[in-house]
Amino acid sequence: MTPLHEWTPTPEKAIALQRELAPRIEREDRLAAVRHIAGVDIGFEQGGEITRAAAVVLAWPGDPHVGLEIVEHVVHREPTRMPYIPGLLSFREIPAALAAFGKLTVRPELVMVDGQGIAHPRRLGVASHLGLWLDLPSIGVAKSRLCGVNDEVPEGRGEWTPLRHRGETIGAVLRTRVGVKPVFVSLGHRISLDTSLDWVVKCLGRTKLPEPTRLADRLASRRGPMPRPSD
Repeated sequence: MTPLHEWTPTPEKAIALQRELAPRIEREDRLAAVRHIAGVDIGFEQGGEITRAAAVVLAWPGDPHVGLEIVEHVVHREPTRMPYIPGLLSFREIPAALAAFGKLTVRPELVMVDGQGIAHPRRLGVASHLGLWLDLPSIGVAKSRLCGVNDEVPEGRGEWTPLRHRGETIGAVLRTRVGVKPVFVSLGHRISLDTSLDWVVKCLGRTKLPEPTRLADRLASRRGPMPRPSD
């Protein structure tokens, strides 16, 4: 873990930190052999007073026809440190996510985050910010757009179209299921967009979300019991 700053800056200081850190994002592939993939999502309890961070680690079988297996999952709860401010969610969410990672016994080689990577007005969404702190390759998989424009996405599974903002490709709008709204994929850190898309597609199950973020979302939102980790 690489400490970068304190976590309760003023909004003006937080924006300045984003602009300072964004150039440190590595947009090319620097992945080790992937054996474990983590999914991360954040929920809130008690009307937003408590932040609930979920991390799920899955074993990558090396064969896309063989399902991912849950190795472990953890939840960390702590008082919410910052109010909701659009564009500054990482300062609200990442402290709890880092604490959840600290509880894991298995260190993943790749992290998928429910949120934006560089598909952010200042190119430092939660997936990129977390990737910098963890010094791990990370991918942002968001359910909605924060910024940018795109053409219509073809209907086929795995089809995508670039997401552009201010003349730059910042991500991809990916169709993960026919007849279902697409997801917004962007590189987080130490990975390219093409490789990010490849991993998201390889991790798809029966729903629109890749399994790492689907399971993390389920745990963070307390929607039913989690499958038991594999022995």
